Amino acid sequence: MYPGKEVVVDFDPELTFECVSECTWCCQHGVLLYGKDLIELASRANLSETTTDFRGEKFVTREPKAREEHVADDGQACAFLGDDGLCQLHLEDEHDWKPTRCSVFPLAVSREADGLHVGIRESAHDHCEGLGVSERRVIDELQAFLPELLWDLENPDSERVL
Repeated sequence: MYPGKEVVVDFDPELTFECVSECTWCCQHGVLLYGKDLIELASRANLSETTTDFRGEKFVTREPKAREEHVADDGQACAFLGDDGLCQLHLEDEHDWKPTRCSVFPLAVSREADGLHVGIRESAHDHCEGLGVSERRVIDELQAFLPELLWDLENPDSERVL
């Protein structure tokens, strides 16, 4: 992974994952933003219009979407989810960026007594259409899923939602 940074893997090393077009299940929930995410997002969008505070943390705003599929039960999804079902932040320019929480999905990250643990979100097993559909083994791409800043966070718990 990163020099001096270790992670305990709590999932089958043969597990594969690839985003599936039009799924957008991960975009239906609030996206928690960490400090470095806020700095990057501020260079791309107006934070006062695209973020909200919830329980002392910053999240990307959820908004109503004009469709019935690929939205949460309340008809909302991430403010950056376009009508085409694609993330407008991720596609904005040649700088391939998305918030940490989006990079981590469908993984669950937690800090335990013995260090940082990574598993698969329980809800992903029920809703994520990208699990097990490709040859892309998660274990081989772990660095792409886990930005280095996760080791610096007091609480990297990826299950917190808006």
